[in-house]
Amino acid sequence: MTGLNDGGGNDVKWLFFSYTVPTQPSRARVSVWRQLKKMGAVNCLSFWILPHHVDRIAALERLSTEIAACKGESMLIEGKTLGPEDEARIKSALMESGNEEYGELLHKCDDFLLEIEMETKKQNFIFGEVEENEEELDKLKKWLNKIEKRNPVNSPLRKDVLKKIKRCEKALDDFSRAVYDRVHGKKD
Repeated sequence: MTGLNDGGGNDVKWLFFSYTVPTQPSRARVSVWRQLKKMGAVNCLSFWILPHHVDRIAALERLSTEIAACKGESMLIEGKTLGPEDEARIKSALMESGNEEYGELLHKCDDFLLEIEMETKKQNFIFGEVEENEEELDKLKKWLNKIEKRNPVNSPLRKDVLKKIKRCEKALDDFSRAVYDRVHGKKD
């Protein structure tokens, strides 16, 4: 998805979603909130807002059906903002949401690098560690993909995450090579 901060003006079409669900069971409220967050929605003045996209409309319509099944109500509106201030407010909320997610992913990448460093220092050069760390790196990459899909505003932290993922890939490659060399009796 292209970034929303490519140009000025209020030419972006938005989806505005509002809902109410009974307070009990709380499971329904939490489920709706989680689904909206997974779509990349941000909450502004009682509305959940997303950039317009056909897939999101379908997802919000399914969510509306779930809300109705919980004895709640929802409303989905598509449209544009009338002023640049409102457009800026929405884009700022999307940027903040993206920065939060990218920041958390950066932290998890640091944890990954520390794990590789620790295993190297302990000389825990076994295939099981390679496999475990491959799985962890794959999780980080999948998380990045999810963040990129739901955050259309170009976060300045995105570039940092991409660089950090590259560092994680190199660290894993170096560790894997060390394990291979240890298993096959090679020493540098």
